[in-house]
Amino acid sequence: MRVVSLNDLSDDVRASMHGARWLILQADEIQTSTSLLMFTELDDILVAVDHRGSVPQPGLWQRAVHLILIDASTTEAQEFQRTSGITKVIGDADEDIRAYLW
Repeated sequence: MRVVSLNDLSDDVRASMHGARWLILQADEIQTSTSLLMFTELDDILVAVDHRGSVPQPGLWQRAVHLILIDASTTEAQEFQRTSGITKVIGDADEDIRAYLW
């Protein structure tokens, strides 16, 4: 399974992501990656965001995310999953985000 992060991408981001199953982003990369998220949807690439250390702000970016790690209890994570529509929300994770990819 090919996994890429923002740092792995060249100037031609779509070509750089070709064949990837996952794109991993950090919370602070979301604002600069909105156009990139469009390509992930078009090319069937799943998006994972490590949002630990900050509070996720609601936005359209959530529609493209399939997995997010947040600082929250299990109950809070379930509530965030319900309101955000993100497929898999994990609270209080202590492993690297790659451990949660499917």
